[in-house]
Amino acid sequence: MLRALKQQVLEANLRLPSSGLVSLTWGNVSGLDSAAGLMVIKPSGVDYSDLRDDDLIVVELATGRQVEGKLRPSSDTPTHLVLYRAFAGITGICHTHSPSATMFSQAGRPLPCYGTTHADHFHGTVPLCRALTAQETAEDYEGHTGHAIVQTFRDQQIDPLHVPGVLQLHHAPFTWGTSPVDALENSIALEMCARIALGSLQLNPSLAPIPAHILDKHHHRKHGPGAYYGQK
Repeated sequence: MLRALKQQVLEANLRLPSSGLVSLTWGNVSGLDSAAGLMVIKPSGVDYSDLRDDDLIVVELATGRQVEGKLRPSSDTPTHLVLYRAFAGITGICHTHSPSATMFSQAGRPLPCYGTTHADHFHGTVPLCRALTAQETAEDYEGHTGHAIVQTFRDQQIDPLHVPGVLQLHHAPFTWGTSPVDALENSIALEMCARIALGSLQLNPSLAPIPAHILDKHHHRKHGPGAYYGQK
């Protein structure tokens, strides 16, 4: 079932350690077959070096029911399901505890766009999502994490396709994209942008965000109908 999608999800998960985004098993990538209404995700706690495509878990998007796989799915599965249901157009999600982006999460700081490296991937500030309440944590921690992320984007009127990432207070980043590998690459971009921002703020603590006209230029030349970066 979903052999091609499984290969994409496997590839993205296997790239997590070499990308520098994860230590131990602190990360997962999933993929969605929108037509079939099925999600493929990494099993919980399995070392990346041991991971095979047959180990991947298939979950029904509408119900969360596990329909294939003998192992338990990632503990973050409910978060992934909520995001897929809410954000039309995304078919890959990546969650890591990458060091620099997690520093912003733990410090309770959104990540403003300070330069063109950031603008190329995120059209503005990567927002900070609130921490969960004690009741939410006890009831359905991972599910409520997804709902809090969705509410953040709705409240701030952010397009998740143009800002494909979020930082959760006390937790870590989530990113998404149009495929599992795209979601992974957005996690790599977010980590690099966070690292560059930390160094820039050390050099200039009063640093202001990039001017809007430069932000728009760099983002739109890579994204949208008028994009001209790369090859056709």
